[in-house]
Parts: sequence; structure tokens; C-alpha cells
Amino acid sequence: MARPDKASAVAALTEDFRTATATVLTEYRGLSVTSMKELRRALGEKTKYSVVKNTLTKIAAKDAGVDLSPDLLVGPSAVAFIKGDPIDAAKSLRDFAKENPFLVIKGGIYEGKAVTKEEIMQLANLESREVLLAKLAGAMKGSLAKAARIFDALRIKLESEQGAPAPVAAAAPAAEAVVEAPAAEAVAPEVVAEVAEVPAAEATEASTETEEKE
Repeated sequence: MARPDKASAVAALTEDFRTATATVLTEYRGLSVTSMKELRRALGEKTKYSVVKNTLTKIAAKDAGVDLSPDLLVGPSAVAFIKGDPIDAAKSLRDFAKENPFLVIKGGIYEGKAVTKEEIMQLANLESREVLLAKLAGAMKGSLAKAARIFDALRIKLESEQGAPAPVAAAAPAAEAVVEAPAAEAVAPEVVAEVAEVPAAEATEASTETEEKE
């Protein structure tokens, strides 16, 4: 490889190392061109799967500040530069390797640290970010619905307490008012008037008639 091409290849690999959220190194010996295309399609657009030269990869990793173990750069290598969800990419690599034994996962870099093949498999067994977010959203929705029911019950209780009728006043004061009515009102007014209006002359005549009969 000419020096300008070599420098360009190293620069591109360096940028891939720097921008990747995770990097997985594999051995692809024995995979057909068709199988490689299927693997790239399975990894998706957010993962760049490139066949690399070990010497250039070592230089690029060093330039990017990534510490690669020499064991990862043995044999024909292809690197998956993951720029999406590392869990999804790890699942795709695991599933593809089950059906295509020629794909050998050697190890990689995750969150700036070296990880083994076993650790990548553990990562593949985790639930993806989308699944976790969906579960979290479901849990939050359930909690909000429960809280809404509680607040609604409290509102109904408060409204019922505020709308309750005032306590009935004791009947004793009304009874006392009736008892304390003036005694004079017990005699009918018309009776008093009739007694007062009897003429004095009628009383004298009645007395004279009585004396004559005697």
C-alpha cells in the first residue's frame, strides 16, 4: 500500500475508533462475500463492519487512544465499529455467529475498556435500550394511572365533606321562646272587649226590675 493510501486508511480507522460507542474485532476467514453482506445488513446502518490490516489497525487504535490487546490482532481481522446501541450490535453478531461458525468474535472495546468474547456475549444477553425504555414507559404509565386514581378519590372525598349539610340546631331554644310568651296573651282579646263594653244603664235597669218584683 502506497504511503498516501496508508496514511488515509489510518486516518479513517482512527476516526472510526474515536466515534464508535463500542468496537468488536472478529476473524472472518471462511466467510463468503454473500455472508459478509448479510452480516453487514444484520448489523444495520449504525455499525460499520470493515476488513482491516492488523498493522494499520494497531496504529489507528494507538492514535485514537484505544489500548488494543495484541491477541485481538492475530489472523485475518474485520472490525465492527458500532455507533448505535452496542447491545443490539452484540446480539446481531452473536446470532450470526451461531449460524455461521466461520465468524469468530475475538473481543473488543466497550465504554473505553477492553472486553473479552465472553463479556460481549453477556452484553448480547441484555435487553436493548428500546426494550428497557418501553418497560420504563409502561411502568411510569401504570404509576401515573395509579396516582390519578388516588387524587381523584381524594377530590371526591373533599367535595363530599365540603357539601355536607350544617348540623341541626337544638330545638330547646324554640321551646323556651314559646313558654316565655306574655301571660296576657293567654286571654282572648275579644272576650276582654265584650266585658268592657256592657252599658252601665243596662245594669241599673236590671237592678230596678228585680226590686219591683219583690
